[in-house]
Parts: sequence; C-alpha cells; structure tokens
Amino acid sequence: MTIIEWFRIHEIAFLWIGALSIVTFVGTLIVLPVLVVRIPEDYFKRKRQNADRQQRRYSPLRLLGLVLKNFFGIMFVLAGIALLFLPGQGLITILIGVMLLNFPGKFALGLRIVQQPAVFRAINWMRARANRPSLQIPKPGLKAGMNSTSKY
Repeated sequence: MTIIEWFRIHEIAFLWIGALSIVTFVGTLIVLPVLVVRIPEDYFKRKRQNADRQQRRYSPLRLLGLVLKNFFGIMFVLAGIALLFLPGQGLITILIGVMLLNFPGKFALGLRIVQQPAVFRAINWMRARANRPSLQIPKPGLKAGMNSTSKY
C-alpha cells in the first residue's frame, strides 16, 4: 500500500479533521474574547472562590446545568490542547475550559496558566480592546488573597 492509497482510504477522516480545525479556529476567534472579557478583574485575587456554592443542594435543573457546564469545560480543554498544535490561542482556551470545570485544585491550575507572561499579555490585550480593566493576579509564588498590590 502506497502513501497515496493510504490517504485515499482515510480521506473522510482528513476532511473531518480539517473541518474541525477550521471550526475550532474560527470559534476561538469569536467565543474566546467574549469569555475573557467576562472574567471579573479580581477573580484571581479573591480569597474564597464560591465556598458557599459547594454546600447547596442540587435540583435536577441545577444538576443539568452543572453537567452541561462541565461538558463545555471538557470541550474547551480538548480544543485548547488541539490548538497547541494548530493555529489559535491554546493556553487561553485551556484556561477557559479549566474555569468551567469543577475539580479540586482548578483555581490553582487556572492561576498558574494565567501567570504565564504570554497568556497574561494576551488576556489583557483582549480586555483592553473591550475597554475592560486589566486582570489582577498575585505575583507568581503568592496564593490568592495574600498581600500583593501589583497587577503583575
């Protein structure tokens, strides 16, 4: 079997991969800036991240919303991983996905991602274009809520 025959056999798979990469690229150009500007400017400096939410009981509708939010979080993380190798904002897409997911340590992981200088600059560039204040983050090595008045 030659390489040309192999490509012809898998032609449908290549078409799907190409279409997915185009949709992911265009989707991140549209959706990602909208989500980034909606992050509260002090999100990463807060001491407590919705601790009271964990004690609430879940109604069926709230449970469905939680499942959908986590589903979209997984989709964003997977798309972000793909965008690390394709054109697009891979780390920022992963950050948005992590922020949507519910798992222990998600806040610390999100903070580590946003503390990357390139990611931080890209996020604040998007926020500046939308006339939103810069994201405030603690200096690397400091935890949320500690005394750090700089914006990085």
